[in-house]
Amino acid sequence: MASRPSPAVLDLSGRCALVTGAASGIGHACAQRLAVAGAHVLVLDVDAEGAGKVAAEVGGEAVVADLSDPSFLDALDPGIDVVVNNAGFQHVSAVEDFPRETFSTLLTVMLEAPFWIIAHVLPHMYAQRWGRIVNISSVHGLVASPHKAAYVTAKHGLQGLSKVTALEGAEYGVTSNCINPGYVRTPLVENQIDAHAKIRGWTADQVVEQVILERSVLKRLIEPDEVAEMAAYLCSPAAAAVTGASMVMDGGWTAH
Repeated sequence: MASRPSPAVLDLSGRCALVTGAASGIGHACAQRLAVAGAHVLVLDVDAEGAGKVAAEVGGEAVVADLSDPSFLDALDPGIDVVVNNAGFQHVSAVEDFPRETFSTLLTVMLEAPFWIIAHVLPHMYAQRWGRIVNISSVHGLVASPHKAAYVTAKHGLQGLSKVTALEGAEYGVTSNCINPGYVRTPLVENQIDAHAKIRGWTADQVVEQVILERSVLKRLIEPDEVAEMAAYLCSPAAAAVTGASMVMDGGWTAH
């Protein structure tokens, strides 16, 4: 019997990777993982101190930027080989009460900025006939929840942007995919858990199981490192034929 080939190992030596929202959570984990693979990582975040710490940790470069202002592109080297669009924030409100400015800003940061970044780096990727776009979407890029109009809209839009990028980039060796996690153990989610616990008089574990993970079959939070490993896979030779896809990591949420 012929032996199977060895699994492809991710080697990004000589590659430059940009990770947005990289000062904490999923972005931090992705920056770490891509650096381990040999990439020079641009750690982009609005939090200057946090970006600096992560950049020092991974031997990368801090890029302090507010993604609601497209002028950050002026200082961004277009010679980027891997992009992880991760930055975002949340605002919870009924549609009729949702602040217009907040809705607009959230869509700018979480949908327009990824478009700006992708358009900025594609010429370089096309010229070298290789590139990897990884968009950190969400289970809310596939389904909706009440009171999250802007977030759900942005994540659904990111799915469409990712697919169009995949179609246009295929002939140039550029892949574009989304990762769709459920609730991940990040500072944003931890704060939500604490707030629910105080309001309801519950323990954090009760909030996680009965509120946060109500629709998830796996009753645990996803770890940032798990999302980072999926991002690494999408950059690896093993995923060369994966493009325009949504890699669902929702603990069974959408299996119902």
